Amino acid sequence: MEVKIIEGIPASPGIAIGIALKYEKLKPKVTKKEIKEHEVDAEIDRFLRAIEKSKSELHKIFTLAVEKLGSEGAQIFEAQLLMLDDKMIIDRIIERIKVEKVNAEFVVNDEVEKYIKFMQSSGDDYLKERAHDLEDLKNRVIRNIQQEKWLSRFDTSRIVVAENLTPADALLFSRNQVLGYATDLGGITSHTAILARALKIPAVVGLREATKFIKTGDTVILDGYKGIIIINPNQSLIDEYQEKLTRISEFEKKLEQLRFLPAETIDGKKFTLLANIELPDEVDEAIQKGAEGIGLFRTEYIISNGVIPDEDEQFEEYIKIAEKIYPGKVVIRTFDIGGDKIFRDYRREDNPFLGWRGIRVGLDKPDILLSQLRAILRASVKGNVMVMFPMVASLEEVREVKKMLELAKSQLRERGVKFDENIKLGIMIEVPSAALMAKEIAKEVDFFSIGTNDLIQYTLAVDRGNETVAKIYQEFHPAVLRLIQFVVESAHRARIPVSMCGEMASDPYATILLVGFGLDEFSVAPDSIPRIKQVIRSIKYRDARRISKRALVFKTQGEIKAFISKELKGIIPEFDF
Repeated sequence: MEVKIIEGIPASPGIAIGIALKYEKLKPKVTKKEIKEHEVDAEIDRFLRAIEKSKSELHKIFTLAVEKLGSEGAQIFEAQLLMLDDKMIIDRIIERIKVEKVNAEFVVNDEVEKYIKFMQSSGDDYLKERAHDLEDLKNRVIRNIQQEKWLSRFDTSRIVVAENLTPADALLFSRNQVLGYATDLGGITSHTAILARALKIPAVVGLREATKFIKTGDTVILDGYKGIIIINPNQSLIDEYQEKLTRISEFEKKLEQLRFLPAETIDGKKFTLLANIELPDEVDEAIQKGAEGIGLFRTEYIISNGVIPDEDEQFEEYIKIAEKIYPGKVVIRTFDIGGDKIFRDYRREDNPFLGWRGIRVGLDKPDILLSQLRAILRASVKGNVMVMFPMVASLEEVREVKKMLELAKSQLRERGVKFDENIKLGIMIEVPSAALMAKEIAKEVDFFSIGTNDLIQYTLAVDRGNETVAKIYQEFHPAVLRLIQFVVESAHRARIPVSMCGEMASDPYATILLVGFGLDEFSVAPDSIPRIKQVIRSIKYRDARRISKRALVFKTQGEIKAFISKELKGIIPEFDF
């Protein structure tokens, strides 16, 4: 058989060698059927029983999600449960069954499809993603009305190949010894990608034609590092990848021994490794993985159902983290709402990622920002809390947030509340204008944190969640690297430290470049800390300086990645994944 390689988007790192299971989840067939007057009550009962069964299923899935992903990761399933409790929609469906005297599944499909079409036609990427969730929920209810079952378990380990996977599919398959996920659709921020990373299952998305060329029973190799799937590999390729798996296993064992060792190069240059977290419960894992502090605490998780908690409620959350990580520091980012994060006062926009989000919301809603700043200041009483503002685009915004922080301080002084008078103030560098103004802005703040996810997206004008253009999202693009180098140099000239908290900081291939640029701190997901530490401890700072300088000469991402891969292979042979 001919070997075929399909390129996609690397969504979750790892390698899987095994047998493919082509998963085709057919949409339930819905036809319109008229019912008689005496059948109406039974039809409504049929609908309500399906709702209860769907709730029961989702409660089980939600419990499994909390167990495997934590509270934050399980929120998508909690949202689906809330939809099933939407009295307005349920009453509307019951009323239509009574008046129109038609079958329940037809009304459910027709009614929910209106919402789905509205979401899909919006220019809002967040709503488009929610449309997929609503489609999944609609199909679940209809299947339960029709009392159909669908595959969620299989007997032996498989690499699941599908056009797309719903969050529930990806989670339920993880109960089996699933080896990996490969989907035609999806981008780096799709639910399949996010869940696969959280579950530590190798995944490649955006393959486009995987289901066209792969059938159940085919032998495949899924490479979550390179973003490829190999169909019908020959023995030579299988042996090559088996060797890679062995090297990865040996490499992972070494990582476990690094917890108490410093992130220091062979020639003595020290770096700080911090953790990105969303929940106070994640602090313990961060410490266990070797984090020296929290470099990014995302505060959006405390916004429940679009409602922002009051100052006291926020303080209770922030102080938990500050006390748990003490004497390590915690950088608390003010609400990064808008864009893909919705709250009650959200204004629907055609282009939310270029609209009302981040610090723009805070400055437009000073009561919200001041309440949060007071809560953060109260949690800073031991001197280990820092405050950071997202989506800053100009010097004027920097000066505005500084005034707001001073106002929050004066309000607390009037109340006789203690706080750290010298709390450090920093900003996220995630907008090209802020990066290009870094020299001027650095003189007015205490630290920078580079948010590469948005910086890359805005610099290259590419939506990384859009599978059609996701391949253009390039963290090693020369323009991106030059911006990062400029920001680091500007910060150091002003004698302030600079951190990176975007996904690029978690990429071991980028580590040697970032070390060479002189980045002071890496703020990453807790699981990424040992791997980044291993790279830092395996290189010389002078080599990293040479490599980063040389990388800036190349003119394409492909050239830069090939150069880094070759250099890393020579320095850390076991790192050749």
